[in-house]
Amino acid sequence: MDEYFLKFEDRVPEPPLTYSVVRESIWQFLATVALVIGAWYIWWRWTGSLNQDAMWFAVPLVLAETCAFIGMILFVFNLWKDDPVTIDAPPATLGDVAPGHPESDRAIAVDVMFATYNEDPELVRLGIRDAKKITYPHPIDVRIHILDDGRRDAMRIVTEEEGANYITRTTNEGFKAGNLRNAMENTSGDFIVICDADTRPFPTLLEHTLGYFRDSRMAWVQTPQWFYDLPEGERLGARLERRFGTLGGLLGRGIERVTGPVTLGSDPFVSDPKMFYDVIQRRRNWANASFCCGAGSIHRREAVMEAALRSFGAKVDSRTFDQEEIVTVASKEREVAPELMEAIRTEAATSEALTPYKFHVSEDIYTSIVLHSDRDRGWKSKMHPIVESKMLSPQDLVTWTVQRFKYAGGSLDILFNDNPLLRKGLSIPQKLMYGTTFYSYLAPLWNIVFLVAPIIYLFSGIAPVSAYSDEFFLHLIPFLVSLELAMMVGTWGIAGYDAKASYLSFFPLGLQAILTVARGEKISFKVTPKARQSGNFLRLVRPQIAIVALTVVASVWAIGALVVGGTTHSAGGVVANVLWGLNNCLAMAGIIAAALWRPPSEEGSDEA
Repeated sequence: MDEYFLKFEDRVPEPPLTYSVVRESIWQFLATVALVIGAWYIWWRWTGSLNQDAMWFAVPLVLAETCAFIGMILFVFNLWKDDPVTIDAPPATLGDVAPGHPESDRAIAVDVMFATYNEDPELVRLGIRDAKKITYPHPIDVRIHILDDGRRDAMRIVTEEEGANYITRTTNEGFKAGNLRNAMENTSGDFIVICDADTRPFPTLLEHTLGYFRDSRMAWVQTPQWFYDLPEGERLGARLERRFGTLGGLLGRGIERVTGPVTLGSDPFVSDPKMFYDVIQRRRNWANASFCCGAGSIHRREAVMEAALRSFGAKVDSRTFDQEEIVTVASKEREVAPELMEAIRTEAATSEALTPYKFHVSEDIYTSIVLHSDRDRGWKSKMHPIVESKMLSPQDLVTWTVQRFKYAGGSLDILFNDNPLLRKGLSIPQKLMYGTTFYSYLAPLWNIVFLVAPIIYLFSGIAPVSAYSDEFFLHLIPFLVSLELAMMVGTWGIAGYDAKASYLSFFPLGLQAILTVARGEKISFKVTPKARQSGNFLRLVRPQIAIVALTVVASVWAIGALVVGGTTHSAGGVVANVLWGLNNCLAMAGIIAAALWRPPSEEGSDEA
C-alpha cells in the first residue's frame, strides 16, 4: 500500500472556486430566464402538446418533465447565492469560542478521531502521522484517538507505536455512530475532528477552521473531501502507442489535432466531489443549511451532546406518556400512582439510548438535521471552502456501488421516515435545502422515463406529443439553451457534463434504493472497501447496456422505416429522438466504461 500512496504524494488540491459578484449576478439573471421559459414550456406541454391518442405514453412523459422541472427549481434555489472565501482568525483560548466558560484561559482541547473497522492498519498509520503534523499559532491540546470497531491487535500495535490513544468496545452497536458515541464517552476535548480510516488531515486543518467557532452557536464545520488518488487518465495518443506501437501513437495524436485533447480513464467513476462541496454545499451557507458529511468535519462537543440529550429527553417523555395512557385505560383510573409513574419513567429511560450521533446509515446528515432543528439554541453550520485533508477514491465499480447505494438509501430512509420538511424547528430555506438533497434521490423515477421514451417512439412511431412540429421545437429549444447557459455560469469553473451523465446513469441503483426503503427494509451499513476489487463488473451495468442496445436498434429500425415508407414516424420525430437517444447512450457509456476500467498497471500485466 505504501507504494500505491507514493505515486500521489506530490499532488495538491485545487484552490476553491473564486467568488465573483458579476458572475453571480449573471447567473441569477440567466437562472431566472431559464425558470420563466421552463414554466412556459411545462404549461404548454400540459395544455397544448399531449397526443390525445396515446395518453398512456404522453402523460408519463409530461409528468417526468414536470418532476424534473421541480428539481430544477430546487437546484436553482440551492445555487442562488455564494459568499466570498474568508478565513476567521484562529482563537487563542477556550474563552474565545466558549464565552463565560469557567476555564476560559486554558488552551483549546481537540480530539481527532479515526473511525476504523477492517481497514489496513498501515493505512490508518498514515493518517495518524499526518494528524501529528497539525500546526496551530497558539498553544493547543490535540489528542489523536483510533476508534477500532474491529478489535484488532495489529491496529492496537500501530496506534501505540505512533503514540495515539486506542479505543475499542465489545460490540458494534450503531456501527460508526455507535463507535463515535463510545469514543465520546471516553474523551473530553472541546472539539471533535471526525476522520475515516483513510483520512489524512493537512497541517492547517485547525488553524483554518476553529475561527468559525468564535460564533458560540457554530455547531460544526465541514471541510471539502478531496480524493487525491483519482486517475488522471491517459492521452489518446499515448494509449494507442502503448497498445499498438508507433503507428497507433501517430494515429492518436492525429485525431487529437483535429478534436483537441482526448483523455481516457480520467476519474472513471466520476468521484471528484468538487461540484458537491465547492458549489452545492458551499452555497447552502447563506441558509445555514450546509450539512455534515462525516470525514473532515469539526464538531463542538457541547452542541452534539446537548442535541443528543434533548432528543433523549423527548423520546423518554413520549415513551412515558404512551405507557401512562396504557395503564390508565387498563386500570380505568384517571391518574397513575406516583411510585408507578416513577417506575414507568425509569423503564422508559433505560429503554432509550443516548446517541450523540444518530444510529443510522446516514448518521452525518441525520445529526445535522437534528442540530439545525434545535430552534432554542439556533445551532449553525459552515461549509469551509478550502480542502484540509485528503482521502482515497473508490477503486472499482463495486466500491462505488456500495458507497452510492448507502448514500441514496440512507437519505431516502430519512425522507420516508423522518421527513425534514415536516420537522419543527427548521427554517423554510433549510427545509428547501434538505428537500433538494432528498428529492434528487427520487430522480430515477422520472429518469427511467427519459431513457425509455425515445426507444418507444423509434420502435413504434407513436409520439408522446401531438406532433414534432415547429411549435414543439419553438418551445423546447429555448428552454434547453437557456438552461444550459444558466448552469454553465452557475457552476463556472467545474465541468458539468460528467456529473449530469452520472446522475442519469445512476437509475438502476437509485430505483433499487427507492424500492428497498419503500418496502420498509433497513439499509445496512457496509464499510466502503479501500482496496481495489479485481475483475470487470459488467454485471453491475446490465440495465445501462440494455438502454444502449435498445436505443441503437430502435434508431436503426426508425431510420429504416423512414426510408422504406408507410410508417407513422416523421423525419422531425426520428431526428429528435435519435439525438435524444444518443445523449442517453453517451451518459450510459461512462458507467459502462467504468465497469471495464482497470489501472494501467493491471492492463500492462495482462499484456505481459
